[in-house]
Amino acid sequence: MVIAFQNQKGGAGKSTLTINVAHALVLQGSKVLVVDADTQGSVRAWAAARETSPPFDVVGLEHKQIHRDLPNLAANYDHVIIDAPPRANDVARSAMLAADIVAIPVQPSPYDIWAASEIVNIYHEALAFKAGLKAAFVVNRRIAGTTLGKDINEALADYKIAVLGASVCQRVMFAESAIQGLTVFDSEPKGIAAQEIISVTNELLEL
Repeated sequence: MVIAFQNQKGGAGKSTLTINVAHALVLQGSKVLVVDADTQGSVRAWAAARETSPPFDVVGLEHKQIHRDLPNLAANYDHVIIDAPPRANDVARSAMLAADIVAIPVQPSPYDIWAASEIVNIYHEALAFKAGLKAAFVVNRRIAGTTLGKDINEALADYKIAVLGASVCQRVMFAESAIQGLTVFDSEPKGIAAQEIISVTNELLEL
């Protein structure tokens, strides 16, 4: 299965979800390839910050032929996770066409909810070429107890795209882990952050 984390708004948490969901899949026994399709190279920078090899393979693909090149690269893997670029360009479209599932991270803020329209439009364009392509919003950096944190599902309903029941809260553990080249499974494998990632991962697999 190929999952592309995509959002045209920067700062939505694509890279964080990419590395943590990839590690969750590895811990379930899967062989995983992570494709860094973002020119910022966040996943590659994360991998370089590690003292040991990542638990999954990482490659950089920043061109508009991802959907053509990926099948050969992915042949020996159970799952591929793509960290797509935060802009509406040919690379983002190619990453989407390479995917089975488009996971759209969105923070519970009105700006993120409004900005989601662009990636939703690209998704509907992609459906013309890949009818079986699925998409789902992943609520990220939810702040527990806030009105927006509770009402974001209703706010996203107009987009007619599923919203995962599982979500990820705003937790310092994600940033503290990433800066060391780690995931939350390296830092606190039985912690709340890890459990949230496992729930998101399992729900994506169910799609």
